[in-house]
Formats: sequence, C-alpha cells, structure tokens
Amino acid sequence: MPTATVRIPEDKRDILKIIAGIEKRDIGKILTDLIDEYIESHRETLDLLSKPEWVEIIRQGKEEVSKGIKGKGLHELEN
Repeated sequence: MPTATVRIPEDKRDILKIIAGIEKRDIGKILTDLIDEYIESHRETLDLLSKPEWVEIIRQGKEEVSKGIKGKGLHELEN
C-alpha cells in the first residue's frame, strides 16, 4: 500500500504519542482509523452528490429556502 506523509502540529503530535503509548497502539493505525471514520461519516453525502438528480433537487431546495418557500421534507423526496 502506498504511504503519504502528513504534517501534524507538534503539540497535537505530542498528545497523539501519549495516547498511542497509553493504548499501546501504533500512531499510523490510529490515524488510519480516524481517516476511516471521517470517510464513513461523509459517505452518504458523497453518495448523494454522485447522483445528478439529487444535486439538482438539493440546488432547487436551497433556492426555495432562500426565497422563503418552505421546501420539502426528506420523506417527500424519497417517495
């Protein structure tokens, strides 16, 4: 697997080292877990944005809200 270099501010790196030591874990594994959690938390957004019809629905909804129109609930969009 290819690797990447990540710059972490010194104060955060030091805290991460302490936590890794307490948990007896590798810093690289901790960072991989954090990245996995971050990606998973954004997966639904990525799925929606990969569908052009949803992007248009979202754009229209934002426009309606900015004009003071109520918009639609999620349950209305799923039907």
